[in-house]
Amino acid sequence: MRIFIAGGGQVAAFIARRLIREANELTILEHDEERCRYLDAHLDAKIVHGNAASIADWRKAGIAHAEMVIAVTQSDELNLLAALIVHAEAPAAFKAVRLRTHEFSLWRQMLEERGVKIDRVIHPEHDIVARILRVLAIPGVSDIRDFADGEVKLFGMNVEPWSWIAGKTLAELDQAGPPKNAMVGIIFRGYHVIIPHGSEVLQAGDHIYTVTTRRDLDEFLRFMGIEKQKSLRRVFIVGGGEIGIAVAEVLERAGVSIKLFEENERHCEHASSLLKKTLVIHGDGTDQETLLQENVEGVDAFLALTKDDDANLIVSLLARRLGAKKLVALVNRLDYLPLAQRLGINTTVSLRLKAMDAILEFVRKGGVLSVRTFREEEAEAIELIAPKTSKYIGLPLREVRFPRGVVVGAIARPNGEIIVPRGDAIIEAGDRVVFLSLDRSVPELESAFLSGSNKA
Repeated sequence: MRIFIAGGGQVAAFIARRLIREANELTILEHDEERCRYLDAHLDAKIVHGNAASIADWRKAGIAHAEMVIAVTQSDELNLLAALIVHAEAPAAFKAVRLRTHEFSLWRQMLEERGVKIDRVIHPEHDIVARILRVLAIPGVSDIRDFADGEVKLFGMNVEPWSWIAGKTLAELDQAGPPKNAMVGIIFRGYHVIIPHGSEVLQAGDHIYTVTTRRDLDEFLRFMGIEKQKSLRRVFIVGGGEIGIAVAEVLERAGVSIKLFEENERHCEHASSLLKKTLVIHGDGTDQETLLQENVEGVDAFLALTKDDDANLIVSLLARRLGAKKLVALVNRLDYLPLAQRLGINTTVSLRLKAMDAILEFVRKGGVLSVRTFREEEAEAIELIAPKTSKYIGLPLREVRFPRGVVVGAIARPNGEIIVPRGDAIIEAGDRVVFLSLDRSVPELESAFLSGSNKA
């Protein structure tokens, strides 16, 4: 597929590498000359120095031949202008646009009413808020990711030195009586990622992802030694941006006592105008003395949601030392994500990673329902619909030769049955199948599993 990307930042570079590996023909339009030189040296793509708001530059890049355009510059205005230009120059091309404004749905509606269709608006802030809220009351869980319309749950957790599961093989865990529909699917060990088998030993310091069903989630959490908090009483939020305000609004309605810290006076006034019960503090929420004065000790959850990754990591460590039960840090530098895990920060959320997932879902389309990327693109959970022509259907899983580093995490039948499978399970046509895979194995998996399907 001929894909054009407006903007050459980190998200664009990450998604370009993935799309190039999947045999797409890529062109990137980037305004910064130095960045163009970097991209040209590191990517097998056509790099064009130009402005995403310039019709002439788009023509120079060859936009008339585009089958898909992804606008991911740092500016909403540029991304929208790019969509308008593409609509005129390549009307048949699919369009995905990254928007940061909370009015993203209004923009899409207004453009479509005027005949400019945007096929996918990428607004990861909305999904990030939902991810944070799902895990706030579960201190030992890093995140919970949904598949099959929420019926399949993939949750992450650290293996602590004192945990009963440390030193156990996966076979021993299976013998200890977990819920029937449950399994450990991915292990992150330092800089390594493992798609495990029964003989794998869980080690203290591992970060693991386990698969279960919506019905079995609470029981499986208890089995793994994780207890939910009975209620959230106090939450501290550092950062008065869109995400911090959106989380506070939801928690207000649940009767939680919230303190939100924001250094920028204008942002502080904006947050105060929107939040009715939250105590908005104009001050440095990363300062230890300020936190101690505001009684941070023992707070149920501490959310570091500023635009500064370094500050978010440092203040999260400080909050942990001061007794916060649950830590959430916004981290956009993907190379920081393994570091955050090793530092013991419960949960990290990344706008860039979420944007990448949304783009991958859009680009793949066809039989691909959802994509979740882990850490620095090291592993992926991908939900696919099994076509009648797939060579993987109709055989017990133990007899199927999947690509190396791939395991079936869950099968969702059209009749609503959910299976976290063992070797005797069989994939049937029409099933929604959640695969856990090493990143490098995903293209081979997709090609083999969806062969013969109507994949875009």
